Amino acid sequence: MRLDKFLKTSRLMKRRTLAKQLADQGRVAINGQVAKAGTNVSENDEIEITFGQTRLTVVVQSVRDVVRKHEAETMYRVTNEERINNNS
Repeated sequence: MRLDKFLKTSRLMKRRTLAKQLADQGRVAINGQVAKAGTNVSENDEIEITFGQTRLTVVVQSVRDVVRKHEAETMYRVTNEERINNNS
């Protein structure tokens, strides 16, 4: 499944276009490599998303095309969520 579609389906992002924009800006990485919106996502991949002052790291638990809202959180497991400081 494409990265942008996974982020939308899992409800990590509200809209697929927002997921695509973040990926195009280089703010999404899969297994430590900067990923584009069309990058393929598989089970056990580690996705790191940077938005605003937050860096969220999740591990993909399952990849499904259709999922109900209350089941979306079962598609991933949050491993780290941290505030980042850009004032270097």
